[in-house]
Amino acid sequence: MSTPAYQMVDHPGLMTWSDAARREIDTIFSRYPDTRSATIPIIWLAVREFGWISPQVEAILGEVLNRPLNEIHSVVTFYTMFPQRPLGRHHIQICRNISCWLAKGPELLEHMKTKLGINPGEVTIDGRFSLEEVECLAYCECAPALRIDGRYEGNLTQEKIDQIIDGVRESCGC
Repeated sequence: MSTPAYQMVDHPGLMTWSDAARREIDTIFSRYPDTRSATIPIIWLAVREFGWISPQVEAILGEVLNRPLNEIHSVVTFYTMFPQRPLGRHHIQICRNISCWLAKGPELLEHMKTKLGINPGEVTIDGRFSLEEVECLAYCECAPALRIDGRYEGNLTQEKIDQIIDGVRESCGC
């Protein structure tokens, strides 16, 4: 498999698949007789490899998957799980759907914004945290809820949010 390197405007340096990623691409393709079925696993690989999906990474994906850019872009933008901008080392998603909203979600979001010093869609100055509002985390039975680094936390209060963020800061020395 040959994939050209791309000079990225919004990614520092030369962007190309690592040798390990190229081997993983081959492994993924071997599992799917139709390469379109490999789209999501390959996008996940690109997130791990490049950190987030920029338009330039979409071009790399289109080439490796042999799919038009509009098809790659439609998949990337449909799913909230694929970051389309740089994220903090610890990414927090807070639910804004009705169950969480009724359980004081907006008040908790305000508390989190104050605690982190950022608004949704932003990254802290030190790059440690990013905050994002999402439509639903499918954790309604424990509303209000958030997800941090892929881990779900529910039945949130201001105190529990403080414990979560402070715990992450202590564990990483930030």
